[in-house]
Amino acid sequence: MTRLLVLAAATATAALAPVPAAAQDAAGDRVNTVIVYGDDECPQSDGGDIVVCARLEESERFRIPEALRQSTDPENEPWANKVRAYETVGSFGALSCSPAGSGGELGCTAKMIEAAYRERETGSDVRAGELIAAAREERLSTVDAEAAATQARVEELEREYMARVEAEEAGTAPPRQADPNVPVVVNPADIRPAP
Repeated sequence: MTRLLVLAAATATAALAPVPAAAQDAAGDRVNTVIVYGDDECPQSDGGDIVVCARLEESERFRIPEALRQSTDPENEPWANKVRAYETVGSFGALSCSPAGSGGELGCTAKMIEAAYRERETGSDVRAGELIAAAREERLSTVDAEAAATQARVEELEREYMARVEAEEAGTAPPRQADPNVPVVVNPADIRPAP
């Protein structure tokens, strides 16, 4: 009887075991997956092949595939980050900006200055500096023209003055007429005290 039960259990187990489907045994259709870029044509299928085309932008043609562009693998860490990590090894004592060791607080000022310089190099003030330089250049470009105009006016006034002085010396100068808009200049020594 026990043999009969063991035989029945073995038969039931074999019947319930997963059996691959008949369709999976056959080779099936071949699938050809192709990536095409821009306006490239997708190749035509040949007979039993199925061609699947994935279209990407033309700008992606010679780029590293997007899945491979970013990696958290430690081997891909930039060398600058590794060096920065080594700079902090043994960072204690004088000029370390740490509570360990004497003079550790002295390095805090140096770190703040370094941080300020880094921020200044990458900050928005860089753009403001460029705008100031452009405005200064524009102002200086008009200085030469204004200086030339001022110089011309000064030379004209000097010529008029010299012509008037020469005419007065020669005695051919017309008498000066007092301009009511020009104030009269008085020498203080000529003023008599009131009686």
